[in-house]
Amino acid sequence: MLLDTDEDGPTVGVRFGMTGGLVVDGQQALDRLRYGPGVFDEKWVRSRVDFIDGGVLQLHDPRRFGSIELGPDEHRLGPDALTATLSDVRTALGTAARTGPVAPLKARLMDQERLAGVGNLLADEILWRAGLDPARRTPLNDVELRTLHKALRSTLRLLDRRGGSHMGDLMEERQPGGHCPRDGTELLHAQVGGRTTYWCPQHQH
Repeated sequence: MLLDTDEDGPTVGVRFGMTGGLVVDGQQALDRLRYGPGVFDEKWVRSRVDFIDGGVLQLHDPRRFGSIELGPDEHRLGPDALTATLSDVRTALGTAARTGPVAPLKARLMDQERLAGVGNLLADEILWRAGLDPARRTPLNDVELRTLHKALRSTLRLLDRRGGSHMGDLMEERQPGGHCPRDGTELLHAQVGGRTTYWCPQHQH
Protein backbone atom coordinates (compact mmCIF):
# COMPACT_ATOMS: atom_id res chain seq x y z
CA MET A 1 0.00 0.00 0.00
CA LEU A 2 1.28 3.48 -0.90
CA LEU A 3 0.47 6.45 1.34
CA ASP A 4 1.11 9.95 0.01
CA THR A 5 2.22 12.67 2.43
CA ASP A 6 2.24 16.40 1.58
CA GLU A 7 3.60 17.81 -1.67
CA ASP A 8 7.20 17.83 -0.45
CA GLY A 9 7.06 14.72 1.69
CA PRO A 10 7.96 11.15 0.75
CA THR A 11 5.57 8.40 -0.24
CA VAL A 12 5.24 5.79 2.51
CA GLY A 13 5.22 2.21 1.25
CA VAL A 14 3.61 -0.39 3.53
CA ARG A 15 4.07 -4.13 3.09
CA PHE A 16 1.89 -6.30 5.33
CA GLY A 17 3.15 -9.84 4.83
CA MET A 18 0.68 -12.43 6.13
CA THR A 19 -0.04 -11.02 9.58
CA GLY A 20 0.70 -7.31 9.34
CA GLY A 21 -1.90 -4.64 9.97
CA LEU A 22 -2.14 -0.90 10.50
CA VAL A 23 -3.01 0.64 13.85
CA VAL A 24 -4.00 4.30 13.59
CA ASP A 25 -4.34 6.32 16.81
CA GLY A 26 -4.82 3.09 18.75
CA GLN A 27 -7.51 1.70 16.43
CA GLN A 28 -6.79 -1.43 14.43
CA ALA A 29 -7.78 -1.23 10.77
CA LEU A 30 -9.01 -4.85 10.77
CA ASP A 31 -10.98 -6.75 13.38
CA ARG A 32 -9.23 -10.03 12.64
CA LEU A 33 -6.65 -11.53 10.31
CA ARG A 34 -7.06 -15.18 9.36
CA TYR A 35 -3.44 -16.01 10.20
CA GLY A 36 -2.94 -13.38 12.90
CA PRO A 37 -3.00 -13.84 16.69
CA GLY A 38 -6.19 -11.80 17.13
CA VAL A 39 -4.67 -9.56 19.81
CA PHE A 40 -2.51 -6.43 19.87
CA ASP A 41 0.84 -6.49 21.65
CA GLU A 42 3.35 -3.61 21.76
CA LYS A 43 6.22 -6.05 21.19
CA TRP A 44 4.83 -6.77 17.69
CA VAL A 45 4.94 -3.12 16.55
CA ARG A 46 7.55 -3.13 13.78
CA SER A 47 7.35 0.48 12.59
CA ARG A 48 5.87 3.69 13.93
CA VAL A 49 5.15 7.06 12.30
CA ASP A 50 4.39 10.07 14.52
CA PHE A 51 2.51 12.91 12.84
CA ILE A 52 2.87 16.61 13.64
CA ASP A 53 -0.77 16.80 14.77
CA GLY A 54 -0.19 14.09 17.37
CA GLY A 55 -1.54 11.14 15.40
CA VAL A 56 0.32 7.84 15.32
CA LEU A 57 0.46 5.14 12.65
CA GLN A 58 1.93 1.77 13.56
CA LEU A 59 2.65 -1.41 11.61
CA HIS A 60 1.77 -4.36 13.85
CA ASP A 61 3.17 -7.71 12.71
CA PRO A 62 3.84 -10.80 14.87
CA ARG A 63 5.66 -12.67 12.09
CA ARG A 64 8.01 -9.87 11.00
CA PHE A 65 7.19 -10.10 7.28
CA GLY A 66 5.77 -6.57 7.21
CA SER A 67 7.75 -3.39 6.67
CA ILE A 68 7.47 0.35 6.07
CA GLU A 69 9.67 2.05 3.49
CA LEU A 70 10.05 5.76 2.78
CA GLY A 71 10.10 6.68 -0.89
CA PRO A 72 9.85 3.17 -2.36
CA ASP A 73 10.89 2.77 -5.97
CA GLU A 74 7.50 2.34 -7.62
CA HIS A 75 9.13 1.83 -11.01
CA ARG A 76 10.41 -1.58 -9.90
CA LEU A 77 6.82 -2.86 -9.86
CA GLY A 78 5.12 -4.30 -12.89
CA PRO A 79 1.61 -3.33 -14.03
CA ASP A 80 -1.16 -3.56 -11.44
CA ALA A 81 -2.71 -7.02 -11.79
CA LEU A 82 -6.21 -5.61 -11.31
CA THR A 83 -5.97 -3.41 -14.39
CA ALA A 84 -3.42 -5.42 -16.40
CA THR A 85 -4.19 -5.76 -20.09
CA LEU A 86 -3.83 -8.94 -22.09
CA SER A 87 -0.60 -7.50 -23.48
CA ASP A 88 0.68 -6.83 -19.94
CA VAL A 89 0.06 -10.45 -18.96
CA ARG A 90 1.68 -11.75 -22.14
CA THR A 91 4.78 -9.66 -21.40
CA ALA A 92 4.84 -10.74 -17.74
CA LEU A 93 4.84 -14.41 -18.71
CA GLY A 94 7.31 -13.99 -21.57
CA THR A 95 10.74 -15.60 -21.67
CA ALA A 96 13.19 -13.93 -19.32
CA ALA A 97 16.22 -12.20 -20.80
CA ARG A 98 18.49 -14.15 -18.46
CA THR A 99 19.72 -17.60 -19.37
CA GLY A 100 18.64 -20.76 -17.60
CA PRO A 101 15.38 -22.66 -17.23
CA VAL A 102 12.07 -20.87 -17.54
CA ALA A 103 10.42 -20.27 -14.16
CA PRO A 104 7.16 -22.09 -13.31
CA LEU A 105 3.96 -20.32 -14.33
CA LYS A 106 3.04 -19.56 -10.71
CA ALA A 107 6.45 -17.99 -10.02
CA ARG A 108 6.04 -15.70 -13.04
CA LEU A 109 2.56 -14.73 -11.90
CA MET A 110 3.85 -13.78 -8.42
CA ASP A 111 6.92 -11.86 -9.63
CA GLN A 112 6.06 -8.32 -8.53
CA GLU A 113 8.46 -6.80 -11.04
CA ARG A 114 6.48 -8.46 -13.82
CA LEU A 115 2.94 -8.11 -12.44
CA ALA A 116 2.17 -6.36 -9.15
CA GLY A 117 -0.44 -7.58 -6.70
CA VAL A 118 -0.61 -11.39 -6.94
CA GLY A 119 0.47 -13.34 -3.86
CA ASN A 120 0.49 -17.03 -3.01
CA LEU A 121 -3.20 -17.60 -2.27
CA LEU A 122 -4.34 -15.46 -5.19
CA ALA A 123 -2.04 -17.28 -7.60
CA ASP A 124 -3.44 -20.67 -6.59
CA GLU A 125 -7.03 -19.46 -6.92
CA ILE A 126 -6.43 -17.78 -10.28
CA LEU A 127 -4.66 -20.79 -11.79
CA TRP A 128 -7.30 -23.17 -10.41
CA ARG A 129 -10.04 -21.09 -12.04
CA ALA A 130 -8.07 -20.85 -15.30
CA GLY A 131 -7.36 -24.61 -15.37
CA LEU A 132 -3.59 -24.11 -15.57
CA ASP A 133 -0.87 -26.13 -13.81
CA PRO A 134 1.14 -23.83 -11.51
CA ALA A 135 4.33 -25.83 -12.13
CA ARG A 136 4.03 -25.55 -15.91
CA ARG A 137 7.12 -24.21 -17.67
CA THR A 138 5.95 -24.27 -21.29
CA PRO A 139 4.49 -21.18 -22.99
CA LEU A 140 0.74 -20.61 -23.01
CA ASN A 141 -1.07 -20.58 -26.31
CA ASP A 142 -3.35 -17.67 -27.18
CA VAL A 143 -6.51 -19.32 -25.83
CA GLU A 144 -4.81 -20.21 -22.54
CA LEU A 145 -3.39 -16.70 -22.21
CA ARG A 146 -6.81 -15.14 -22.71
CA THR A 147 -8.32 -17.58 -20.20
CA LEU A 148 -5.65 -16.67 -17.63
CA HIS A 149 -6.16 -12.94 -18.19
CA LYS A 150 -9.92 -13.29 -17.71
CA ALA A 151 -9.43 -15.39 -14.55
CA LEU A 152 -6.91 -12.89 -13.18
CA ARG A 153 -9.25 -9.92 -13.52
CA SER A 154 -12.43 -11.69 -12.39
CA THR A 155 -10.78 -13.41 -9.40
CA LEU A 156 -9.25 -10.19 -8.09
CA ARG A 157 -12.59 -8.39 -8.32
CA LEU A 158 -14.50 -11.27 -6.72
CA LEU A 159 -12.15 -11.74 -3.78
CA ASP A 160 -11.99 -7.99 -3.23
CA ARG A 161 -15.77 -8.01 -2.81
CA ARG A 162 -15.61 -11.05 -0.53
CA GLY A 163 -12.95 -9.48 1.70
CA GLY A 164 -9.53 -10.78 0.71
CA SER A 165 -7.33 -13.40 -0.91
CA HIS A 166 -8.24 -15.98 1.75
CA MET A 167 -11.88 -15.97 0.59
CA GLY A 168 -11.36 -18.04 -2.56
CA ASP A 169 -13.32 -21.19 -3.38
CA LEU A 170 -10.12 -23.27 -3.18
CA MET A 171 -9.11 -21.94 0.23
CA GLU A 172 -10.85 -24.46 2.51
CA GLU A 173 -9.34 -27.36 0.55
CA ARG A 174 -5.75 -26.04 0.61
CA GLN A 175 -4.58 -28.76 3.00
CA PRO A 176 -3.18 -32.30 2.64
CA GLY A 177 -6.04 -34.56 1.58
CA GLY A 178 -8.10 -31.62 0.27
CA HIS A 179 -10.26 -32.07 -2.81
CA CYS A 180 -10.96 -29.90 -5.83
CA PRO A 181 -14.21 -27.94 -5.32
CA ARG A 182 -14.89 -28.27 -9.04
CA ASP A 183 -14.55 -32.01 -9.69
CA GLY A 184 -13.75 -33.68 -6.36
CA THR A 185 -10.26 -34.85 -7.36
CA GLU A 186 -7.72 -34.99 -4.52
CA LEU A 187 -5.44 -31.97 -4.79
CA LEU A 188 -1.70 -32.22 -5.31
CA HIS A 189 0.58 -30.01 -3.25
CA ALA A 190 4.25 -29.09 -3.51
CA GLN A 191 6.63 -26.16 -3.36
CA VAL A 192 6.31 -24.13 -6.57
CA GLY A 193 8.19 -20.88 -6.91
CA GLY A 194 9.26 -21.27 -3.28
CA ARG A 195 5.68 -21.29 -1.98
CA THR A 196 3.34 -24.05 -0.83
CA THR A 197 1.03 -24.70 -3.76
CA TYR A 198 -2.19 -26.69 -4.26
CA TRP A 199 -3.70 -27.68 -7.60
CA CYS A 200 -6.03 -30.16 -9.24
CA PRO A 201 -4.36 -32.75 -11.51
CA GLN A 202 -7.69 -33.44 -13.22
CA HIS A 203 -8.43 -30.06 -14.78
CA GLN A 204 -5.25 -27.99 -14.39
CA HIS A 205 -2.79 -28.60 -17.25
